[in-house]
Amino acid sequence: MKPAPTSPLARAEHFIWLTARVLEQRRFGYHFLPSREGDRERAADAVERALAAYLNDDGGYGHALEPDLRGPVSQPLHTAHALRVLDEIDRCGGPGMEQVCRYLTGISTPDGALPALHPSLRGYPAAPWLPVTDDPPSDLLATGPVTGLLHRGGVWHAWLFRATDFCWSAVEELADGAPTHPYEVIAALTFLNWVPDRSRASTVAQRLGARVRGQGLVVLDPHAAANHPVPDGYAPGEHHFAHDFAPRPDSVARSWFSDAELTASLDHLAAAQQDDGGWPLIWRQWAPGTALECRPMVTIDALLTLRAYGRPLH
Repeated sequence: MKPAPTSPLARAEHFIWLTARVLEQRRFGYHFLPSREGDRERAADAVERALAAYLNDDGGYGHALEPDLRGPVSQPLHTAHALRVLDEIDRCGGPGMEQVCRYLTGISTPDGALPALHPSLRGYPAAPWLPVTDDPPSDLLATGPVTGLLHRGGVWHAWLFRATDFCWSAVEELADGAPTHPYEVIAALTFLNWVPDRSRASTVAQRLGARVRGQGLVVLDPHAAANHPVPDGYAPGEHHFAHDFAPRPDSVARSWFSDAELTASLDHLAAAQQDDGGWPLIWRQWAPGTALECRPMVTIDALLTLRAYGRPLH
């Protein structure tokens, strides 16, 4: 009998082959199994082919790419996730982004930004905390990541101008103390990490970090997490730690935390790997399939963060 895997990476690999969608299997291969996948370009091709299964004729992405939104129709949050995957393989740019930007233009709100959910989702299953409305407002949750990643990819398109203006306004409001929650802050950080005006981004990020700490949106001592309140509407224990805001050392949020705080956060992340090799979900699990699909995604994120900070995986 083959011995059970023991290293964090080997245990995670077993979990991925056991549970993950083809897309997450290919992503895992690209990031962690280059010798088995061949050269990096062929591994990236494999990821892109798997992602193409979620691409619709309108240039957006659907088919439950973001597992909490079901159904075939294109959605901004699906497209944001697709851009993140393409960014991981250095392909979030080039001619392929033209059709994506056409899709974004077509679903934009009157101020040129994106809604979190487009009304076309009506009639398909979705997480109960993501309501569908007929006239949805602009939302940083979708607009921030899409805008930031397109800037990182060097994309130039008319849609980006108004979307960037919206993001600046929304992020400035958060930095000034507007009510927010961790997922919105993380969306804002994707924008701030890659928007071209680096001086302004650095200044706003520092103000935003002070608000995050002041409003208690981050758990700085993981050992005391059980006593830390969660934002309204979150599941019990749905806490966010330093590594969630600064998943890489080059994040603008890295300076929000001391070395000791970040070390404690990474220790907590490493210890969270479960017996089956995967990492757990912290948000509400509303359908069996979505939980199964999300855990491999969370597992890859955990591994990437630990590796980015030099934590041993083998």
